[in-house]
Amino acid sequence: MALRLLRNTLVGLLTLFAGLATSLALAATSPPTSVASAPDATRPMSREQVTRILDSNRQILLPQGVNEQVKLRIGGIDQWVSIRGKDKRNPVLLFLHGGPAAPAMPEAYTFQTPWEDYFTVVQWDQRGAGKTWRANTEQAMTPGMNVASMTDDAAQLVQYLRTRFGKQKIFLLGHSWGSILGVELAQRHPEWFYAYISTGQVVNGRRNEEVGYNFALRQARAEGNATAIRELEAMAPYPGTGKMSLERIGMRSKWEMYYGGLAWGRKDYQFDVDAEELSPDYSRADLDAIDKGSLYSLGYLLEPMLASNFDQVTHFGCPVIVYVGAHDYTTPHELAEEWFSHITAPSKRLVSFADSAHMMMQEQPGRFLVHLITDALPFAQQAGDAAPAEVVRDH
Repeated sequence: MALRLLRNTLVGLLTLFAGLATSLALAATSPPTSVASAPDATRPMSREQVTRILDSNRQILLPQGVNEQVKLRIGGIDQWVSIRGKDKRNPVLLFLHGGPAAPAMPEAYTFQTPWEDYFTVVQWDQRGAGKTWRANTEQAMTPGMNVASMTDDAAQLVQYLRTRFGKQKIFLLGHSWGSILGVELAQRHPEWFYAYISTGQVVNGRRNEEVGYNFALRQARAEGNATAIRELEAMAPYPGTGKMSLERIGMRSKWEMYYGGLAWGRKDYQFDVDAEELSPDYSRADLDAIDKGSLYSLGYLLEPMLASNFDQVTHFGCPVIVYVGAHDYTTPHELAEEWFSHITAPSKRLVSFADSAHMMMQEQPGRFLVHLITDALPFAQQAGDAAPAEVVRDH
């Protein structure tokens, strides 16, 4: 649910200083290079060289395409979005990232590029997150650091996208924390959306913590992991009824992640942190802002996140597509599957990714794309809101 919570509470500052030290070391050992210069094979490549190569590889040069980062005035502050797609005739897909304040923009290059053949994909750094945190003072952002105001922010962004691209409807994809905003917005304005795509859905914040904790403790006992058992049992009963702390949630997250509840088969989240470090969409200062923005945001959004409860929010006026990772215990798949069984909507579909946990778009990117194309895209195609398909001739 809090995608980078463990990273922020346990290793956030270490990552920040280690990244800074690495950058300084590279600057000290690497000669100055121009943007167009080839890397020296005898020296490590600089971050700038790597990001230039990645960015060049995924350039969008088609005249009907779009590839830009835009600072928009939303909710009284400056908020950053990335808009990428091969053909503006394709439907718009707005991605609501997790966290709170864990922007997907810096890691999106690892999974999003193929999406851009079929959708105009919008990544938005929400209030308090990443580039948007960096672009504003905390004093300016604080009055809107709540679910209702951030849903208002999302609504303003949707209106901008509908107007700019001449779309009556778009797709709304909410991941993890973003699924809270996604449900709220789909409930307010179902007429704006071809479908709400629920991914790693937060259904009930307190129950979410309980199921994830029980999973981690069950796995630790089965393995005989004395350290994990001791640390988890010391928090019992969990989550309890009192106010939650970052330390307690961080401990649950640490062991739930260790047993594959965040990314199946992985014991940590380093693969994603490493990918962010090479992001062609983020500067060094933007990367440093991730942890700072997350720690700031959690001060306002942790309790609202835990208080979220959609057990009875099951009637939707737009189609609903629910994607779950079969091993997800960050937002436990059982809760999303049970919630799905009660949903009423013009149409609904549940897809369980067999070899994924919470990060299914990165864990099984090919299958995730196939399902976006087969489950979601037809809604837009039926409305004539898609670029012409390829011409295929059989001989």
